[in-house]
Amino acid sequence: MHNYMKAKSIKGKSTEEIKTALQVAMSDNFKPTLAIAFVSIYQNRKEIAKLFNDNNIAVFGATTNGSFIGEEIERQGASIVLLDVNPDYFSIIVEEYPNRNYREVAAMVARKALEKFVNPAFLIAGSHVKTDAEALLFGFEDAVGRNVNIHGCMAGDDFTFSEQFVFTNDKETNEGLLTLVFNQDKMNIAGCATCGWKAVGTVRTVTKSEGNHVYTVDDIPVLDLTAKYGGLELKEKEDFSVEVAAQFPLQMQREKGDPVMRPGLLIDWNDHSFYCSGTVPEGSKIRFSLPPDFDVVEKVVQSCESLKASNIPEADAVIVFSCAGRFIALGPLINQEIEGIKNVWNVPMAGMFSNAELARATGGNLEMHNCTACVVAMKEK
Repeated sequence: MHNYMKAKSIKGKSTEEIKTALQVAMSDNFKPTLAIAFVSIYQNRKEIAKLFNDNNIAVFGATTNGSFIGEEIERQGASIVLLDVNPDYFSIIVEEYPNRNYREVAAMVARKALEKFVNPAFLIAGSHVKTDAEALLFGFEDAVGRNVNIHGCMAGDDFTFSEQFVFTNDKETNEGLLTLVFNQDKMNIAGCATCGWKAVGTVRTVTKSEGNHVYTVDDIPVLDLTAKYGGLELKEKEDFSVEVAAQFPLQMQREKGDPVMRPGLLIDWNDHSFYCSGTVPEGSKIRFSLPPDFDVVEKVVQSCESLKASNIPEADAVIVFSCAGRFIALGPLINQEIEGIKNVWNVPMAGMFSNAELARATGGNLEMHNCTACVVAMKEK
């Protein structure tokens, strides 16, 4: 008789609480082999990793800007989904990229995975804010091909903008890539990435940019134009914060598929330029965004419903990488969004607020997203 994968979610504000929750979860003969753990930088990651290690549980861990297993959000705690899945069906690889050769490192990881599984699917988490997360995705594409099945995030740090970590049983890195590889011949892994921010105004052109540093749009400083769209007065620097950037991200148009969000994360007051979370090439076509409302939440839930209908009618567990920008901009609506996602499959779930989301755009290419909810459902075949 084949025992299918089982899953349970646990959470805690301390290693003790997590230990107790784990004991309760395992008290009915549930024997997890894998923990997907989203952990605040205020928690003791090493203790938590050791706890799982002592119970022969492999760990895929990332630090967060908040996490959840249901609609209630954990600040400075940990949210974990425990999976009882055959250890032959997955593998965990951790690599660092101190030389910033992101694409090469990712391709190397993917090649290692291909030695183990003919048909791999990937969950990834990266650390370090300077990481070019798109280059990581391209590395996987180089090794596996255009249709690589990959979802992931960049780790958070409780909005301290200091350092982020990814970790496994016995290793952590603040500048590296953690990869959980699944054998798709044994597991169905399916995801969607949805933003829902409405675009406003005409399509405009980025007239000066270098990498992720955007100077002007239609030859006007990008900050001034953003302020105009947001109906904001730029009197004092203090008036304009990350909160505003999260509400009015640039929407970079793509030849096919949905646009990609690029909020301004860091402002240069000398020339009213800003640094975005990902590359915005000179000549890019962009539109501005309206602040989000309830429709944004409905759109995410609808995407999950259509993923369920088309790809994965039943799931054993669900993982959510949601942008820290959604947490800020949606306010109390974020709880409704999480509840809405959970109700689609109604199985154990764990999620986190990330610095960026890595996935295929709806109908498009692999992208580094922002202000986006990336939802991944998994089912043993």
